[in-house]
Amino acid sequence: MKRFYFVEPVVAVYAFASFLGYPLIQQYVYRRLWKEITNTSYPAMDTSSRCSTNSSNHSSLQDEVQKATSQFSMYSELFSLIPSLLVTLILVAYSDQRGRKITIILPLIGSLVYSLSFLAISIFELNLYLLIAAYFVSALFGGIGTMLGGCFSYVVDLCEDGKQKTLRMAGLDMVIGLLSGVALISTGYFLRVAGFNWPFFTAAVCHLVNLLYAIFLLEESRVVESTVDSNTCGGEVKKLTFGIYNLFAQGSRRRNGLLVLLIVIFCSFSFANFGGLTVVTLYELNEPLCWSEILIGYGSALSTVVFITSFVGVYVLSRCLPDLAIVFIGMLSVFTGMTLMAFARTTLMMFLVRIPMLLAIMPFPVLRSMLSKVVSKSEQGALFACLAFTDNLTTNLGSAAFNNVYSTTVTWWPGFVFLLAAVLCLIPMSLLCTLRFVQLEDGGETEGLLAGEDTQVTDNTPVA
Repeated sequence: MKRFYFVEPVVAVYAFASFLGYPLIQQYVYRRLWKEITNTSYPAMDTSSRCSTNSSNHSSLQDEVQKATSQFSMYSELFSLIPSLLVTLILVAYSDQRGRKITIILPLIGSLVYSLSFLAISIFELNLYLLIAAYFVSALFGGIGTMLGGCFSYVVDLCEDGKQKTLRMAGLDMVIGLLSGVALISTGYFLRVAGFNWPFFTAAVCHLVNLLYAIFLLEESRVVESTVDSNTCGGEVKKLTFGIYNLFAQGSRRRNGLLVLLIVIFCSFSFANFGGLTVVTLYELNEPLCWSEILIGYGSALSTVVFITSFVGVYVLSRCLPDLAIVFIGMLSVFTGMTLMAFARTTLMMFLVRIPMLLAIMPFPVLRSMLSKVVSKSEQGALFACLAFTDNLTTNLGSAAFNNVYSTTVTWWPGFVFLLAAVLCLIPMSLLCTLRFVQLEDGGETEGLLAGEDTQVTDNTPVA
């Protein structure tokens, strides 16, 4: 059977299937909890009709549903956090010896298990909290971080020069943005016409086809050694741990300080950005917006355009601005958008506030690039393993924290959570200004590290 070296179809189908179901999860939980708390069926009316039924009792019940849904999302994130982090850490290290396909296949199995679990819960109206158990089980196979990390590693294995890597990895980002946008637009119409069962059946079929392609048609990008130690997995974890320790032990104090500062900037921005975005769907379901599934789909799809516009922004701005300026512009984009979202009370305003956030993804690839320049080639694996672990940790904790804050503040100001996200964006922005000030004060030593001029000094290969 002919095999292929194209991982792009895997990413495309995975993005479509995942984002076809992601907006439905919160809406399904919201509707189930609505029935349980209000003892009435969910209003199947247009936006204006549902909002016009508002009364003090109705509003109080809706606030209670909002709180319960937000807390449910928080519990789901917390239960999947630890297994997902550990599996990601182990699989990424294990793939260096056993090949990249394991980091692609296992997350696909987890996604298929979750889609089938949701489908069974929806069809047979099983206990809603079985979804949390499904979250936990799927996390044991790794998550989206493991999947994308494996795909990006696969691409790096095949590329021979830096330009080819940049173009192909940028292509993966484009695929994610475009296919997730198509899925999110389709979700609202799919839900209105066919309910919850068919969209998740479609997602399960997509994951199954994707899994078969990855197993039988996708060629392994990394040559596996014929003789391996029987304790390969444990040895790889040991190597990874030693590599992360060596990353800081072998570097100068200035380099280590710069690494820690950049990682803190990356993770604090990720916490504020993705934490705030977690509750957007709940905010849109709440009064006074009361969005239908169609509007939620369009709003989510518009948000995915950020992948494309951010790539264009990095491509254009990198020709005339330094890295720190590009990162600052991206953070300012999120700060402005979150601030405006906190006061969005109409459908038009809710769509317009997404415009200032079109450059929101720019800081992430630029910060990763800056970090990679600080360390030597032999330390890249340890660096990105450390970064992936801390980023996944802060992202999941941010999602849980913002859901908890939203459930607490929804009764007196639903938009407070977005204002909080904007305020938290000031932390990484202030740290960026501090880094720029240090660059100016140390006579260019820090700027030399960021340009990769000092990496050869620390080119020590970790030994297990």
